[in-house]
Amino acid sequence: MGKRIISQNRGRGTPTYIAPSHKYRAEVKHLRFKDEAIAAKILDIQHDPARNGPVALVQLPDGSKEYILAVEGLGTGDVVYAGENVEVNLGNTTYLKNIPEGTPVCNIEAQPGDGGKFIRASGTFGFIVSREEDKVLIQMPSGKLKWFHPNCRATIGVVAGGGRTDKPFVKAGKKYYKMKSKAAKWPRVRGVAMDAVDHPFGGGKHQHVGKPKTVSRNAPPGRKVGSIAARRTGVRR
Repeated sequence: MGKRIISQNRGRGTPTYIAPSHKYRAEVKHLRFKDEAIAAKILDIQHDPARNGPVALVQLPDGSKEYILAVEGLGTGDVVYAGENVEVNLGNTTYLKNIPEGTPVCNIEAQPGDGGKFIRASGTFGFIVSREEDKVLIQMPSGKLKWFHPNCRATIGVVAGGGRTDKPFVKAGKKYYKMKSKAAKWPRVRGVAMDAVDHPFGGGKHQHVGKPKTVSRNAPPGRKVGSIAARRTGVRR
């Protein structure tokens, strides 16, 4: 008797595939501001199991504390500002329409007011390429150019924690703890290394797929592996 393949097990929602959100620091968003700029003092730089980059614990003028995305170059005791008319300095947050061209930015909102969705991984940043009356063009870390609403907020600077990928894991144990915080199954066994009863790609005299890897979007969970509803197949020329 075979077992459920990974895609089937993930759909069941077992603890193996659920992120341990009870261990996470907080939902990191932009500081809320209206008309006047607010100043926030950085109390501490902390590790967050939910993300690769560090987070900063800041204190607001009313005494409340919040977490924001840490920017490279800032430390404990520094003050960052969020508002409509703030200086273009590291860690400050304002609308894209107020940021000059060529400025590195991070934690950009997809829609005005959502708290930040893009460019949040450690060491990443984007560039403001051009500004128009109703949209702002930004070069993403991948090199892709993307338009944003001018009232989307962004933080000036580079996300802290750059160079993280330069250091190897060295030990399997360290990779284990990293993957455990990401709700990803690790280690993952290749489908071609399994028996035919355990995976559509399994079985055979040697390890090979043995059938087309492209499957329909409507394929059942036990067969839905490989290139799902691929737009094209073959060698890219």
